Order: sequence, then structure tokens, then C-alpha cells
Amino acid sequence: MTADYGWVADAMKKTVPWVATAGIEFREVAADRVVCELPDREDQRNHVGGPHAAVMFGLAETASGAVGLAAFAAQLERATPLVVHSEIRYRKLALGPLTVEATLGRPAAEVVAELDAGERPEFPVRCEIRDGEQRVTGEVTVRWTLRPNA
Repeated sequence: MTADYGWVADAMKKTVPWVATAGIEFREVAADRVVCELPDREDQRNHVGGPHAAVMFGLAETASGAVGLAAFAAQLERATPLVVHSEIRYRKLALGPLTVEATLGRPAAEVVAELDAGERPEFPVRCEIRDGEQRVTGEVTVRWTLRPNA
């Protein structure tokens, strides 16, 4: 049986207004992987005609958050997901629309077990950004935590 994660895109757009404003579209959503796209918009370009670095990062960070939301939805009543650390590597000038694939970097069961043990678990989400020609133009790792609610 496959779980339905169609609600994740709506939740991201409602709880993080920038997601809808930027025009991010969710193409695939699973508990451990999300694929998002962002159309090429002139008002989001940099001085050399590609998407601004902030736009590239924002797309990847959004996809990473969607992975965390899908993977840990059952934990949200007792913990809040928060970014701890991010790292981005710009590999090539991106041109055209962007696609990002974000993948959970640890088994969700391990993270939940740490939360159950009273810890504040962390988990990485690795993202690969591709441009309109499907070239890898950026790599992002976002480290998240599940902060237990008071």
C-alpha cells in the first residue's frame, strides 16, 4: 500500500507563503523523496541571466522541508521541524526552469526512535538542482531537527 502525500504541496503553500509566491510546483512527493520545479522567471534572474542564487537555495530548502513534512507528519503534534544548518554548492550557471530532487538522508525510523528516547534528532536532506537542460547546477544539504514541543 502506498501512502498519499498529495496534501504536502497544499500544506507547504499555505504555511510558507513564499512557496506559492515563488511559483514552486510539486511534481512528486513521497515519505523520503520530493521533486519540485520552478519556472524560469525574468524577475527571479541574476546579473548573468540565470536564476538568482537565493531562488536556487529557496527551491532546494522548500523541497527539503516537504521531505521532512512527509516523513515526519505523524510526529508534528509533539515536535516542530527546524533547519539547523544548510550548505549549498553552485556547480554551473543554471539556465531555464529548475528542478530539484530532495532525498531524506537517514531512515525515518531512526529519527523517530531518537525522538522517542527524549533526544532532539537531526536528519539531513540532500538536494540536487538541475536546470532546463537537466545539468546539475547546484547541490544542497539541509540539516533539520525535530524539536520536541514544550
